[in-house]
Amino acid sequence: MPRTPDSPRGPADAGRRSVLFGAAALALTASGCSGTATRGAQPPAPAASASPSAATLPHTTAWRPNAADVDPAVKLRAVQLIEALGTWRPGGEGAAKARARVTALGLPARLADQAGPLLSGADEAALQVIDAQYGGILADSASVLVVCRQWTRTGGGKVTAGGTTVDVRLSQARPRWSVTALHPAAPGRASSTLSATARKILADRRISLPPASAADIRSGAVHPSALSALLRLAGTYRIDVSVVRSGHPLDVFGTDRPSDHPLGRAFDVWRINGHPVVATSTPRSLIESFMRAAAAAGSYNVGGPVQLGGGATTNQFFSDATHHDHVHAGFNS
Repeated sequence: MPRTPDSPRGPADAGRRSVLFGAAALALTASGCSGTATRGAQPPAPAASASPSAATLPHTTAWRPNAADVDPAVKLRAVQLIEALGTWRPGGEGAAKARARVTALGLPARLADQAGPLLSGADEAALQVIDAQYGGILADSASVLVVCRQWTRTGGGKVTAGGTTVDVRLSQARPRWSVTALHPAAPGRASSTLSATARKILADRRISLPPASAADIRSGAVHPSALSALLRLAGTYRIDVSVVRSGHPLDVFGTDRPSDHPLGRAFDVWRINGHPVVATSTPRSLIESFMRAAAAAGSYNVGGPVQLGGGATTNQFFSDATHHDHVHAGFNS
């Protein structure tokens, strides 16, 4: 049965449905939104101290949006909340301290209770945002998918690597947008019977998977068509994935239509051959070729910052504000 596209059309967001499957106040300074090529790009890999036996946490850097973002302030608002929740020094652990960090941002303390895996009893934690992409953006509401890695250190000195993706919901307010809810990813348990394609993807150095997306692949809940296309694209491109199944809105944002992502029938790519999709310095020809390659690999619904023609069906290619920062590939069989 054909599925509807992931482009947002329809009534106002009806809210997040039940799961289908089992920093200081905001300031957009010139340095935070300069539009340089590194803005919004994945930070350098952590130093060797990120190994499980290390005694110190890796160095992390504050994420900043790209000047080409549709609304950089919206993303920064979401990211600074996640950075505040997932980072603390010794003595900063616990729910009460997390609530204090949230209120210091001028946001409701209750959001700390929705932080899920970002909070733990660890003595110390560090968080690095890999990317922040739109799950949807309308005139008065938005979803920002904050993709991150996190390291925690216990009293014994052991450092454990983890991370998640958080669907941060925001509403327009003055003087700045407000966060209304957090929805951390819930990838599910790893499967003991992974397909050969899934195992190849997990081992492919040309495919960079953040923690939640890697867990999605390991869960066995990603459709074979999406897996095959991802592996085929990696034969030509180096791919940085942002979202696969978990951590994405359950409905196409702004509608009540189910998204292909929670069904395991889609993936989003935020960087191609080392070039962020959102950056103006990224060749449009690279993005166009990748979008057409995704369609050739079986995607019935390819979205991105470029509106292409010549698709096999009317809706095979689309472009909108939500997909200004990534390429979406959806599959229906």
